[in-house]
Amino acid sequence: MWAYVQNRVGGPEVLERVEVPRPEPGAGEVLVRAAATSVNAADAKVRAGVLDKLGAPPFVLGLDVAGVVESAGAGVEGLGPGTRVFGMVFGGANAEFVVAPAALLAPVPDALSLTRAAALPVAGLTAVQLMAGVRAGDRVLVHAAAGGVGHLAVQVAARRGAYVVGTARPDNHAFLRALGANELIDHRATDFTAVVSDLDVVADLVATPEHLERSLTTLGPHGRLLAADGPDTHPDPRFHRFFVAPRAAALTALAAAVTAGELRVAERVLPIADLPEAHRLADTGRIRGKLVLAVPGVDG
Repeated sequence: MWAYVQNRVGGPEVLERVEVPRPEPGAGEVLVRAAATSVNAADAKVRAGVLDKLGAPPFVLGLDVAGVVESAGAGVEGLGPGTRVFGMVFGGANAEFVVAPAALLAPVPDALSLTRAAALPVAGLTAVQLMAGVRAGDRVLVHAAAGGVGHLAVQVAARRGAYVVGTARPDNHAFLRALGANELIDHRATDFTAVVSDLDVVADLVATPEHLERSLTTLGPHGRLLAADGPDTHPDPRFHRFFVAPRAAALTALAAAVTAGELRVAERVLPIADLPEAHRLADTGRIRGKLVLAVPGVDG
């Protein structure tokens, strides 16, 4: 089978399509023939050596997978061969076949394509879990609001009745207003700390050290800063380091929300052969929604 392996950390050019042995599922696992995967910010950081989540190279990147179950290991129920599934795995999804714990996967509804399903696991679960504590009337700031997590977080917060502020380039403002944002800030032209204050929640999806400190200044006394990256602890008790938790039931709820039209997913779909180019695009930080890589010839 093919897989995109990297033998050293570096730029997108380190991603090489090579032939590797096909894995077999163990107890509680399924083998998925991938129809689509995606590029997340964490993928690019691991590729570049900024994050050490997969150990030393060689390894295969990829956190999101959607496809068709090829075979199931002992003890797996409800996800037999031929079942369309999607979910979050901890590396290895940029390959023709992916072994995943059955507990981390959920069936894909007939009304949802596998390419769109591949946009959901990491970004969707992160958005829903980030906004889980938001209440009607809360003032919420979402940084990088037009990105993969951001555009979903805006919608979840708006559906909960929050007043939603987002930072984004002007060419994304109309897009975000249509998703429920009430106020938008061009982060390149305006210092967000000068125009928002007394916030209840800040979802910092930029999360550089300097950006986190500036975000803290916009909170009210009982506000919460939810950091997608950065230190695990901070002297300010309003700081909360966020880690996404993969849950099959939450994936099922996400898929239902998308098929019902309650949640809109913006994705840009490229062929899997363009994975290095997708990483180059991700490195620019100028992507609206999710970058999805489709595998030709697999039913999506």
